[in-house]
Amino acid sequence: MAMSGGSDDGEPMMEINTTPLIDVMLVLLIMFIITIPVATHSVDIDLPIPDNSPPPPDMIDPVQNKIVLTEGNQILWNGTPIDINELVRNLNTTKNIDPEPELQFEPEPTASYQLSAEVLNIIKGSGVTRFGFVGNEKYRTWN
Repeated sequence: MAMSGGSDDGEPMMEINTTPLIDVMLVLLIMFIITIPVATHSVDIDLPIPDNSPPPPDMIDPVQNKIVLTEGNQILWNGTPIDINELVRNLNTTKNIDPEPELQFEPEPTASYQLSAEVLNIIKGSGVTRFGFVGNEKYRTWN
């Protein structure tokens, strides 16, 4: 009876049978995978205990500026529409106030991504150090 690819003429097969070699390689591969130690690299960090008590009155920062990006590609500075040049001026002005006011950034869900990236680049380039994203809780659930 002829094997696949061979002939039944009585001549010996000239091709090497690679099936046992492949089987041995797979067994070796499985053995190497099993013997690899599990990656248990961890960094232990002592996190602070949450404190929900209100901060003392002298620690509350009353000065906050809020930038809102609207669906119509408008930039609102504390509710007042401004353009890019006014944004740069306002950022440079507030950067020099001591203590520096907190800058809050809140784009509307349908605001332009390009405008958001442009405004974030301007904020980064201005050197503002007290910056935060607000309103992210609106995006916790997907509809």
